[in-house]
Amino acid sequence: MPNDKDITEKRLESYADVFADIVNVLLFNGEQLMKPHDLLDSFTHSSYKGSDKKIHDEERDVAKFWKNGNIHIAFIGLENQTDVDSDMVFRVIGYDGAIYRDQLNHDQTGKPKLRFPVITLVLYFGYEHHWGKKISLSDCLNVPKELLPYFHDYKINLFEIAWLPDDTIAKFQSDFKFVADFFVQMRKNKNYKPSNWQLTHVAAFLDLMTTLTGDRRFADSYTMNMEKGVIDMEIPFLDEAENRGILKGITQGENLKAEKIALNMLADNEPLDKILKFTELSLEKIQQLAKKLHS
Repeated sequence: MPNDKDITEKRLESYADVFADIVNVLLFNGEQLMKPHDLLDSFTHSSYKGSDKKIHDEERDVAKFWKNGNIHIAFIGLENQTDVDSDMVFRVIGYDGAIYRDQLNHDQTGKPKLRFPVITLVLYFGYEHHWGKKISLSDCLNVPKELLPYFHDYKINLFEIAWLPDDTIAKFQSDFKFVADFFVQMRKNKNYKPSNWQLTHVAAFLDLMTTLTGDRRFADSYTMNMEKGVIDMEIPFLDEAENRGILKGITQGENLKAEKIALNMLADNEPLDKILKFTELSLEKIQQLAKKLHS
C-alpha cells in the first residue's frame, strides 16, 4: 500500500484540474473534453502472483475514472518516469490487465460491472536523451516470423515531456505547465530561468519537482506564506549559478551522486577540467577518487 511519502509525491497530478489538463493537452491537443468535475478518484493498488508463488503488490502513480453521470467513459492512469525502464511495456500491461480483469466481476448488487476502456499515459521526464525504442511489446521480444500473424502487439502511450514543442506547452492551463516548461528549458539550455507564471497548488508542485529532480531544495523552499494566495513562481535557489548542476544524472536515477559520475568519467579518461566543470567537485575530491579508482 502507498505510504505518506508516496501520496505526497503524487498529489499534484491527483488534483482534478491538473489531471484533466494533462489529458486534454496530451490526448486531445488542448481541447477541453475532460472536465475536472467529471473525474473520480480510483484505486491505484493491485496484486499479482510472482514466480516465487507469493502475492506481490504493484502501485500505479495516479489513476482516475472519467465519468459522465453514472457512466464510466474510461479509466485513465498516469505513470511518471525519470529514467528509461526497458520493462515499462510489461508493467503497463499488468496495470491495464488488472483493471480489465476486475471488470469481469460483479458489483455489490450482484450485477455485472460496466465495461470501459483503460488508458495509461507514461510521462517521461528525462531530458538528456530520448526514451528509445522500448515502447511496444514487439520491441521487447523476439517473435518468430511464423507467429507474427497471430501475435498481438501492445504499445505504451509515451510522452517525452522535455521534448514537447512550445505550442504544446502553451496549451497547459494548470500547474503542470510549469513542470513541463522546467524540463524543456533544461533540455534546451541546461539551466532554468523562472517565469512569472502563477502556481495554484504550491506545496504539491514543489513535492513533485523534488521527486522528479531528486533535489530537496524545491520542497525545502516551501513556506506557509506561499499558500496565502496564488503566487508568482520565483524560487530563490533557481538562479543560473545554482541551476548549473540541477538534474545532472537524472537518467541514471534520482540517487546518483556526483562522485559516481566523476568515477565514471575518470575511468573513461575524460579531461580533468571537464570533470571539474561537470561534477562541480573540488580538485582534491577528484584526486581522491582517482587514487581510489587505481588502487
